[in-house]
Amino acid sequence: MKTLQSIPTLLAALMLAATVGCASTPTSESTGEYIDDTALTANVKAAMVNQPELNASEINVETYKGTVQLSGFVSSQADIDKAVAAARSINGVKSVTNDMRLK
Repeated sequence: MKTLQSIPTLLAALMLAATVGCASTPTSESTGEYIDDTALTANVKAAMVNQPELNASEINVETYKGTVQLSGFVSSQADIDKAVAAARSINGVKSVTNDMRLK
């Protein structure tokens, strides 16, 4: 009889552990946040590729909790401005960190 009572308790404990394991912390992302950030990164890259005057292959894009970081070497300040504007134009981007450098 005690075995039948402990099975629901065990299942509840396993479900709680699984739920807590997917939660985000200040230094890590949850699974959902990771997927959202991956989509933001792809959308920012696509927006930059759609600007023919911008060499998007020289710009690295990383996203963490909605903050987009742009890095790499570009030819002009105008390229930096275009890349930052493209990143900011994407819905869901909270902020943009510019770590790009001029060649």
